[in-house]
Amino acid sequence: ILANTTGVRYASKAMRQLGINWAEIDDVLLDMDGTLLDRHFDNFFFEEELPRRYAALHGLPFEESRDRLMAMYRSVEGELAWTDLHYWTERVGIDVVAMHKELDHMIGFLPGAEPFLTEVRRRGKRITILTNAHASGVEVKTAKTGLDRYVDRIVDAFEVGYLKMRPEYWPTCQRLVGFDPGRALFVDDDEGCLHAAQRFGLAQIVHSARSSSQLPAEASSTFTSIEHMTALFNGHPFPAGR
Repeated sequence: ILANTTGVRYASKAMRQLGINWAEIDDVLLDMDGTLLDRHFDNFFFEEELPRRYAALHGLPFEESRDRLMAMYRSVEGELAWTDLHYWTERVGIDVVAMHKELDHMIGFLPGAEPFLTEVRRRGKRITILTNAHASGVEVKTAKTGLDRYVDRIVDAFEVGYLKMRPEYWPTCQRLVGFDPGRALFVDDDEGCLHAAQRFGLAQIVHSARSSSQLPAEASSTFTSIEHMTALFNGHPFPAGR
């Protein structure tokens, strides 16, 4: 990414704007869906395709089917069941893991994610994916994208025992991964997860503003936002001039 001296100077200026000093970062902690991978897949899967198949299974109008599923999602939001694909398979009577595999052509990186990971690895930082996703979903997505080849470790919420927006998540995750909160950078598109990390004491926290390639970027009112991951090296916070 940074191929010449001019680029390095520009990146250093951008880091001052973002408040990040890469010399003080050992661990890069990254969300998966909506930060590295395009959340369009998940939005389509849970808000469109699964309701469509649930409607066909139960003879319901699509809107009623979607309303039912949305209510089911909300009923376990914040709990491990919220992202447990086996839980949803049993609850809706449809094999959602098989559906993930069937629709894996929709799974892909967000713009800038792969170059960002390559550059972080080149700089010798340890990269850990911290995801609320279920291991079965992670397996499908890494098989499709090769994301696991870019990083040192992928930690799903079920390994920790809590979702990232829960305060209990972070001390347990720290024990598992062994990072120093004062020398760690964390990027996520979910502000609830960012607030939990901030309360735990992570030194550098950045919001991913463009979680889906099909939706406009939305800046955080609390955290510094970026539209693409490469902005952490050679760009500006989102929105421009922030």
